[in-house]
Amino acid sequence: MATIDLNAVEKSFGPIHVLQPVDLSIRSGEFVVLVGPSGCGKSTLLRMIAGLEEATAGDILIGGRRVNDMEPKDRNIAMVFQSYALYPHMSVAGNMSYSLRLRKTAKERISEVVRGAAETLGLSKLVDRKPRALSGGQRQRVAMGRAIVRQPQAFLFDEPLSNLDARLREQMRAEIKKLHQRLGATSIYVTHDQIEAMTLADRIVALDAGRIQQIGTPLDLYQRPANRFVAGFIGSPAMNFVSGLYRNGLRPHLDVGHAQIPLAPLGLAEGRPVTIGIRPEHVAFAPSDAVDAVDCAVELVEPTGVGTIVHLRYGEVAIKAYRPGYGDWSAGERLSVLLPAEHLHVFDDETGIRREHA
Repeated sequence: MATIDLNAVEKSFGPIHVLQPVDLSIRSGEFVVLVGPSGCGKSTLLRMIAGLEEATAGDILIGGRRVNDMEPKDRNIAMVFQSYALYPHMSVAGNMSYSLRLRKTAKERISEVVRGAAETLGLSKLVDRKPRALSGGQRQRVAMGRAIVRQPQAFLFDEPLSNLDARLREQMRAEIKKLHQRLGATSIYVTHDQIEAMTLADRIVALDAGRIQQIGTPLDLYQRPANRFVAGFIGSPAMNFVSGLYRNGLRPHLDVGHAQIPLAPLGLAEGRPVTIGIRPEHVAFAPSDAVDAVDCAVELVEPTGVGTIVHLRYGEVAIKAYRPGYGDWSAGERLSVLLPAEHLHVFDDETGIRREHA
């Protein structure tokens, strides 16, 4: 397998700058996920690596070799698309073997490679079927099999699971993870689904507005987000954010108009505008007489089966809390909560950057 290096890679469509200079090095055998909202440039970046889009500036290297001027077919990479892109008139075996037949590969070799890929992906009993006779998950496995038989230097996945229902997405995530563990292939995977990013990636590259916001392991981005964008994008349910003025004194607090949220001392200047963040799973329920407890009204309760999301209101401040399992709360009830200092994140209001010591 190969390394992939992007050196100051940019992309513009006329006057529209889609990607700012991107620098990224992917190790051989690594599974890297590009994640971000729609329009952030992640699919464009993947297509430039594949050779389907031309880079406006910068260098793309695969296996240490600059490939900017190479045709897609000469880059020795395989791409799995969102739309499957299967030939409807060909069987499963025909779709999987198509690229090998174009290369004039020996029939015995084609048969051997296709059989092995079909066994790996659980398609052995389906090789004679046409795509119309397959489920969405089976079609996606065929698309993956077509990529595997080429034995490429790298695999590129462009939101391959977005057309599947929730149950199939979960199943296919596990299959992709196991496949990567088995093949050890260098892989770049694009998604806007942060659950896919967290479960699949060795490292995540978070993008927004054409810029890399943070690169790190899933746990890095969850526990130590670089800025407010990453903090809000990674994690489900999403992080709570509360903006206000930091007040020092005997009882430091965040002043949010008609409400005050007790805080641990943060070493900030009196009256400085800041935003605090805390994940719903870290909001603690407490007795009403607990020191620094905030008395909230329950607005909405969302049972999800595996857990419960409780929507709370404290003055003008909305706070979500999450608890595993089922909780017997109801709208209108009063609950006291604590925002533990060890789980608080503090973000600069101007830059959005997270304070490292918070």
